[in-house]
Amino acid sequence: MHNDDLLPESAPEETAPQRKKRTARNVLLGFLAVVLIAGVVSGFYVYNLANSFNTKTQKIENAFPEESTRPTKPELPNGGDAMNILVLGSDSRSAPVNTAEKGAPSDQRSDSMMLLHIPADRKNIFITSIMRDTWVEIPGHGSAKINAAMAFGGIPLVVQTVEGILDARIDHVAVIDFEGFKSMTDALGGVEVNVPLAFSTKHFDFAKGKQTLDGDHALAFVRERYAFADGDYQRVKNQQLFLKALMGKFLTTETLTNPAKISSVVDQVSPYVSVDQTLDAMAVGKLAVELRNVRAGDVESFTLPNSGTGWSEDGQSIVVPDQAAIDALKKALKEDKVGEYLAAQGIAN
Repeated sequence: MHNDDLLPESAPEETAPQRKKRTARNVLLGFLAVVLIAGVVSGFYVYNLANSFNTKTQKIENAFPEESTRPTKPELPNGGDAMNILVLGSDSRSAPVNTAEKGAPSDQRSDSMMLLHIPADRKNIFITSIMRDTWVEIPGHGSAKINAAMAFGGIPLVVQTVEGILDARIDHVAVIDFEGFKSMTDALGGVEVNVPLAFSTKHFDFAKGKQTLDGDHALAFVRERYAFADGDYQRVKNQQLFLKALMGKFLTTETLTNPAKISSVVDQVSPYVSVDQTLDAMAVGKLAVELRNVRAGDVESFTLPNSGTGWSEDGQSIVVPDQAAIDALKKALKEDKVGEYLAAQGIAN
């Protein structure tokens, strides 16, 4: 027997196809490992975002009026589902938001009121500002300025009043303290706004033209009305302008692909937000995915049509609603054709 016979047999040499197959397998396994790790990391990240939103936002226990008083949600021809979100801006200098959260009357009045209409195709966001002095019928209280609804009956009465004006069902409610605008602005590193009119407040001067606002300047910008000849009209325009700029800054690739920045925004803003019980992190996340292709140019804002200012029978200065134009808006909301309505009316900002 030769010594060579005692040596183990060497493995047969791999062929080129076998080497390629093994290399491909290793690459695939490596890729799957990266995907799994990314999934765990992103899952943890998403969990933290959701937990931050759900635990830090305040929940409105009774956001909606009795079901029997509410309009029904229309069935759209394409089977889609449009969404209406009522956003109320409050001022922390007045009574705390939670004094009205349970539906009880309070001394709080909403400084700003906006309806966000998101069409079924999720290609746009339409923001309707409702001026605080708009003279409307408040259920159970007769005619009054719309911002008195909060004082008369809390958030449920505000929802019922808006639903009555527009004959449109409100799906969600969010109350945002103006301090939240400040926090979000700072978390985004400032927001650029093209200031339409130069004006001064007690603490700041705003020059006409483009400028980047930090949180304190942003808060002053959306609050001010006494510096303008038309008062609340210009303030509403400034609020719309800022909100669109804020959304434009958030809805950018730079922000949306930056987990740290998104986490900072959610973490800092959530304590200043109160939402209805169904507007949780899962609902917000689902909506965010549906609106992933929306950018600043797809956001259109306008003011609830009115005929200017006037006087109530008891001598109050009021904003007089333009009922014919509002009726047209009602129809557009019901048919999910707000974009066509704005084009026909020529009233978008």
